[in-house]
Amino acid sequence: MRAITRIRIADNVGRLRSLCAKFMASFTAVESGSEFTSDYKIYYRNETGQAISPFHDIPLFASADKRTLNMVVEVPRWTNAKMEIATKEPLNPIKQDIKRGKPRFVHNCFPHHGYIFNYGAFPQTWENPQHRDDHTNCLGDNDPLDVCEIGSVVAKRGQVKQVKILGLMALIDEGETDWKIIAVDVTDPQADKMNDIGDVDVVMPGLIAAIREWFKIYKMPAGNPPNAFAFDGAAKERGFACSIIEACHEQWKQLIAKKADGGALALANTSVEGSPFRIDPAKAGEILAAAAKLGSPASVDASVDKWHYVKA
Repeated sequence: MRAITRIRIADNVGRLRSLCAKFMASFTAVESGSEFTSDYKIYYRNETGQAISPFHDIPLFASADKRTLNMVVEVPRWTNAKMEIATKEPLNPIKQDIKRGKPRFVHNCFPHHGYIFNYGAFPQTWENPQHRDDHTNCLGDNDPLDVCEIGSVVAKRGQVKQVKILGLMALIDEGETDWKIIAVDVTDPQADKMNDIGDVDVVMPGLIAAIREWFKIYKMPAGNPPNAFAFDGAAKERGFACSIIEACHEQWKQLIAKKADGGALALANTSVEGSPFRIDPAKAGEILAAAAKLGSPASVDASVDKWHYVKA
C-alpha cells in the first residue's frame, strides 16, 4: 500500500511539473540594451511569438482553481540590481530603477547579500493609489503586487514562475501600503510541506524573521530610516494574503477597463477582452522591434559588493 501511495504521489508531482513547464514555456523573455544601463529592458512574447505586456497580458492565475499563480521574476535571489516592471512604458518591460541618473542597486546589509529571496510581481494586479486600505489605513503604491518567492532554486531574471501562496507582510513605504506576498514555487522539493505561513518556520526556521529584518533595514545604508510595517511586522496567513490578491486583481480589472484613473500608467495590451487599451498585435510587435539590440553588460562599481553593518 505504501509503495502504491508513493507511486501515485510521484505521478502527481510529475504531472504537476510537466504542467508548470508548459506554462513556463508559454512566455519568452527578450532582453535588449546593455545590462546595468538605463537602456536595458526585458520584453515578453507569448507562445505564438506575439509581443505582450507582462503587466497586463500574462494571466494572474495559472490554474483553474486559482491556487497556482504566475509570478514575473524581476530580481533573482542574491543579486543587487533593482529591476522592476516599467509600469509607465509601452508593453511594460522589466528595467533597472534609475535614481539620481544612475542605475539603482540595493546594498548588502550584513549578513544578507542582495535580495534574500526571488523577488518579483504578480501580473494583472494593481495597488490603487486612490484606494485606502481598511487594514493599513494607507493608500496603494500604484504598482503590481510584490512577491517574495522562497524556494530553493535561484530564479532567472524575467522568468515566469508558478507559485502557491503562503502568506504576506505589509510594508508601509513612505506612507503607502506595499504588500509583500510570500510564496513558493510549486515545483520546489519543499513546496508540499508548506501550505500556510506557519509552515515556513517549521520547514525553514528563521526565514520569516530574516525577511522581516531585511525589509526593515535594506534602505538604511542610503541614509533612510528603518521601514515600518502594519500588523507590528507580523506575517499574515494564506487566507488573508489570497483576499488581498483578489482585491488587487479587481483593482487591476477596473484599471484596464478604464473604470479607475491610471494616470501615467501604460495600459496597452493585446489580449484583455473589452479593454479600451487593447492594441493590434502588430503594433505591439513594432514596439518590440524598435528596442535596442542586446549589448555587453556595463561595468558595475565595486561598491555594490560592499558590506554594510546596520543596527535598526
